[in-house]
Amino acid sequence: MSSAPLVALVGRPNVGKSSLFNRLAGTRQAIVHSTPGVTRDRLYAPIEWAGRTMTLVDTGGIDTGARDDVGAQTRAQAELAINEADVVVFVVDSQSGVMPGDVDVADLLRTRGDKVLLVANKVESPATSASIYEFCSLGFDVPLAVSAIHGLQSGDVLDAIVAKLPPEPTDESGEEDGTIHLAIVGQPNVGKSSLVNALLGKQRAIVSAEPGTTRDATDTAIESGDRRYVIIDTAGLRKSVKTGPTIDYYSGLRAVAAIGRADVALLVIDATVGATSQDRRIAGLAVEEGKALVILVNKWDLVDVSAIDRKDTDEALRKEFAFAPYAPILYASALTKKNVHKIWATVAAAFDERRKRVPTAKLNQVVRDVFRVHPPPSFRGRVLTCHYVTQPGVAPPQFVFFVNDPQLVHFSYERHLENSLREAFGFTGTPIRLAFRARVRQDTKRADEIIVAATNEDGA
Repeated sequence: MSSAPLVALVGRPNVGKSSLFNRLAGTRQAIVHSTPGVTRDRLYAPIEWAGRTMTLVDTGGIDTGARDDVGAQTRAQAELAINEADVVVFVVDSQSGVMPGDVDVADLLRTRGDKVLLVANKVESPATSASIYEFCSLGFDVPLAVSAIHGLQSGDVLDAIVAKLPPEPTDESGEEDGTIHLAIVGQPNVGKSSLVNALLGKQRAIVSAEPGTTRDATDTAIESGDRRYVIIDTAGLRKSVKTGPTIDYYSGLRAVAAIGRADVALLVIDATVGATSQDRRIAGLAVEEGKALVILVNKWDLVDVSAIDRKDTDEALRKEFAFAPYAPILYASALTKKNVHKIWATVAAAFDERRKRVPTAKLNQVVRDVFRVHPPPSFRGRVLTCHYVTQPGVAPPQFVFFVNDPQLVHFSYERHLENSLREAFGFTGTPIRLAFRARVRQDTKRADEIIVAATNEDGA
């Protein structure tokens, strides 16, 4: 089981962390504004650089001047970020120079200086470039000068991050021995800890009516039937840091890391509330990470089932999670334990589907039939043709289509191909990845050779 390293951007408010996040991630996800503290959502982006894949996390500023038990909560935030992230990018503002808030944050980060990369942002003139050396007083290496707005040396920052990442793990024992790593994710107070207790059959997790009781992601091994599981219980992903204690902000780091370490994400939804935008966001993160997804509607015992049509509820949830129509939907009650037993088989099936390999000959036969029965539309007199298909990897399943011109692939026909593959081979509960490549000239003879060899190997 692979786990993408976590890279957290930290620092006092208004030093340009969100701008740097957008630059490094190549997106405009984060809201950028001159008002300190405008970043309220935790934003995550999977990025790849120099052959390494990592999850970049944009965080809110560590404001040591805030009220409400400043010292304890700020230290708790920094410790959670340091302990969970593989690399901590400490961002400072080169234009304002060293501020008391920078010193306070540096004091909190210094105990694990080997994980910290100091970056001086807003270096947009020779004057500010010369001023970066005053940040050496913070006790770290000479800061990297960067302008997030103009993209100055953003590649150097990514190089430095990769250099600090731990070596890629070579132990794939999780996949070899069939252990299923299951992350229980969802918003606070939807009953995740109660569900874990129901699954384990004992009172392990602390259960409280107060949202956000669970702070850490904890692992518990268990066997059910003939399968082995590791249940990862996580802190709830809260939509806005302003709705609760600031420690909730960094608790989300653990939930993100838990999804990264999992094979299957079980998204828990409160039946009395319904699906929310934050639920969609959590599910979207699991899909982006290539994890199998199961949706569980908890607290079903509080719903008057006589007044609800289950089909209507299913259809409503399918609309909410239209980007993951393959995800199974379960209804259960952690309190009464009704239908909780169904989780095991559903999760195991999603795990198996995520690792499924399709015989190459059958794969090519299905694709040929799809192109014959429903040929792609022409574009400017040209028609997409597919020469052959391969499945280079699993977890999640990946398919590469060698075609005459990848630019002729319309998104609607790509969706049709995915639906056809699912109709033929299943893949319930797991995302699949489709890629389209132009077949080079020397592949003309290789196409038939690959299919013939695969036919012999598959015994078809």
